[in-house]
Amino acid sequence: MTATLVDQPQAPVAPATPRRGSGGRAVARVVVGVLLAGYAVVSLYPFLWMVSAALKTREEIIGNTGLIPRSPTLATLVDTWDRLNFFGYFLNSVGVTFFTTLGVVVVYSAAAYAFAVIDFPGRTALYRLFLVLLFVPAAVTLLPIVLLENHLGILGGHFGLILPFVNGTAPLAILLLTNAFDAVPDELRDAARVDGAGEFRIFATIYVPLARPALVTIALLTAIPTWNEYLLTRVSLNDASAYTLPIALQALRSEQTIQYNTLMAGALIVVIPIIILFLSAQRYFVNGLVGAVKG
Repeated sequence: MTATLVDQPQAPVAPATPRRGSGGRAVARVVVGVLLAGYAVVSLYPFLWMVSAALKTREEIIGNTGLIPRSPTLATLVDTWDRLNFFGYFLNSVGVTFFTTLGVVVVYSAAAYAFAVIDFPGRTALYRLFLVLLFVPAAVTLLPIVLLENHLGILGGHFGLILPFVNGTAPLAILLLTNAFDAVPDELRDAARVDGAGEFRIFATIYVPLARPALVTIALLTAIPTWNEYLLTRVSLNDASAYTLPIALQALRSEQTIQYNTLMAGALIVVIPIIILFLSAQRYFVNGLVGAVKG
């Protein structure tokens, strides 16, 4: 027996009703996008002008204030690098930044592990004390640092820069890394203990690899301000051979006539390494900040 399907009239389908507020949300997204694009243009313009000025000759920068050089040249960058011995200052900045970042990552990752995992007397109070230090302005500590380093006999050298830089990053580093270590499941630590792993092995083989985004984030947040630091460096260093790049850049303004193309070339030399460093670690940086906010 074969059943025959008979076409039956279909009920009319009502048109989809747009969700309430969908149009308003679309308009809001457009407005936010336009505002962010405008902010990006305003923020990028000084950097683009710096790059443009660094590629201009002294004569052109006076007559051409636009962003596009008529005859771009690398002569200004090369001359600035050679004439001011920027390579020596570059090595000084690399050394101070590297050892500061290394000290922060090593010391405060261990401290954060203790705050996150190990139960010891006064842990909560000490952790909160570090967080309070986030609200202490750096300028307030400048004079005590200089007086203490002068008393200890380390004022004027790179070691006298590295120690305050490492110490000044403590609150932020402990906050981010403690949150990252808190997110690691306790079961992993318990399983490692059952296998006979000690505290250091658990820290080095489980917690550190899992907290890599947070470690890279705090490394970047340490390296960038250390590389750009001017005030403490200017106060501490008296020997010109120990100057870092920001101090060398300031020397370009000490001439009677400021050559803006030379000044911008020096500024470009200063910022290029840190931009490359940030772009190379941007993925870990974003993931580290997201993890810190969730924590």
